[in-house]
Amino acid sequence: MELKLLRTYHEEGTNGELFVNNKLFCYTIELPWKDNQQQVSCIMEGTYNLVKRHSVNHSHHLLLKGVEGRELILIHPANNTLKELRGCISPVKVLTAPGCGDSSRAVFEPLLKMVYQSLKKQQTVTITIAKKP
Repeated sequence: MELKLLRTYHEEGTNGELFVNNKLFCYTIELPWKDNQQQVSCIMEGTYNLVKRHSVNHSHHLLLKGVEGRELILIHPANNTLKELRGCISPVKVLTAPGCGDSSRAVFEPLLKMVYQSLKKQQTVTITIAKKP
């Protein structure tokens, strides 16, 4: 399974379009680009493997593997980048402003289900992050 995230960068946050197998699935919000600095920047563009992860804070969610210079970069629900994220990616149903969206959990749950099903079948799941042309 292949996910592709096409980003649009803004000073206040990064917005994206998330495609699953080349079909638009939802939108995303992230921190603004600040040279990959921990806790304040979105991560570098590139291709990453996704794996299952569970924590008390986020329950079931996804972890991006192999992010250079960063740890615990997750995909989990959030609606406001600056208040809720420290480098992670959050799917949202609607973009409301740079780095902000709405109805994150409504699109996160079906995304998680699809990815977990692929992983259960021992398929590789990747996410490629790039700037929107």
